[in-house]
Amino acid sequence: MEESPRCSSPEAEVGLRVEDLWDSIQEPQLSPSEKLNSCFDSIPVSSFPPAPSSQVIDIPSDSSLAAAVETLSKNKIFSAPVRDVEAEEDASWIDKYIGIVEFAGIAVWLLHQSEVAAQGSVTCSAAGVATDGLAAKVGSVTLKASEPGGNALHAGVGSDDVGSEKTDPEVAASMGGSFLETLTSSDFYKKTKVRDISGSFRWAPFLALQKSDSFLTMLLLLSKYRMKSLPVVDLGDGKIDNIITQSAVVHMLAECVGLHWFENWGTKKLFELGLPIMKPSRLVKLSGEEPVLKAFQLMRRKGIGGLPIVEANSNKAIGNISIRDVQYLLTAPEIYKDYRSISAKDFVTLVKSYLKEHQEASPRLLGVITCKRDDTIKDIILKLDSFKIHRIYVVDGEDNLEGVITLRDIISKLVHEPRGYFGDFFDGVVPLPQNSRV
Repeated sequence: MEESPRCSSPEAEVGLRVEDLWDSIQEPQLSPSEKLNSCFDSIPVSSFPPAPSSQVIDIPSDSSLAAAVETLSKNKIFSAPVRDVEAEEDASWIDKYIGIVEFAGIAVWLLHQSEVAAQGSVTCSAAGVATDGLAAKVGSVTLKASEPGGNALHAGVGSDDVGSEKTDPEVAASMGGSFLETLTSSDFYKKTKVRDISGSFRWAPFLALQKSDSFLTMLLLLSKYRMKSLPVVDLGDGKIDNIITQSAVVHMLAECVGLHWFENWGTKKLFELGLPIMKPSRLVKLSGEEPVLKAFQLMRRKGIGGLPIVEANSNKAIGNISIRDVQYLLTAPEIYKDYRSISAKDFVTLVKSYLKEHQEASPRLLGVITCKRDDTIKDIILKLDSFKIHRIYVVDGEDNLEGVITLRDIISKLVHEPRGYFGDFFDGVVPLPQNSRV
């Protein structure tokens, strides 16, 4: 039995608008996919429901990393545009904003710099090696084995203190609870500016939409062009009017259940749409006994947003770590202080305990969310929206991992890019910064 659309929400109202357009198209030669493209190309992004006001904020470029983390954490958001404090008062939005920074990007950047320093591949200027900019700052923060009880960050150590170069697993294992507490109380964390990490991991260019841009443009940018969120600017005052995220789009789709256009597309099974996109052999996973830092290292190097945790020599998921979870390394370092090395399994358990203790609702408490290849895309959308998660793992009849489906994958199956569609849209924006987010 077909479900009734939820017509009371702003998202369902958008769905009804798509429905009217869908029904009005009298061109039998168009495929369902082409009809959807035509519908979304006819709706301006000004019609997209506004995000909560607490989410439409920006971060000054001269904010410290510590201040930026506090702002993002307080507003319960994972990313925000970075406003150039040196821009003229009457500057256009193109000159006013220098990019979008993610909570996870800040954390992974910090961990990476400490990892580099621990390997002895960066030295401080006091050691007589020419350094500039960030290299000089990073060189003043290295890891050094401490007395029994943990590791510590040391400011101003020279090359003699660095010791022999460590391999990645050794470095990851050495970053225990005391290291994390020291990192979050260091001057390095409190004084490095947001603008100093521009172009780093999960840093996106400030690619904004105007209110007159179409839903099709927005959907393509959030899928094929790998943007996680898109600011919508008001050209009149050059300010950000709304921020549209992948999660918000999937929530909109969930509110459209029961509408004819949605059911025509949403009742297709995953395998009919070519999902999951990634082959099982390419799925990145991590043993629960490995250091949790290795999980974040893998995400950075592979350009992915999460990975399943498995038992040793097994292909069954026992947990999940997403790039968003790295926030707990910065906002709650005290929960790891008694751990010499934090395994991926320890991390999952400790974060769950922390959330329960603070009575915080979180998908982290739900365990691993899975689906099967013969589930419909509607099933997946409702799960992703209901549980407020960004990925779902595909398993076979014996719960062995077969792949992963992300928010981006869902949106990418909704629309396609017509030839030459964007024209000069990306002028001044691409090529993207090296290591920009995915």
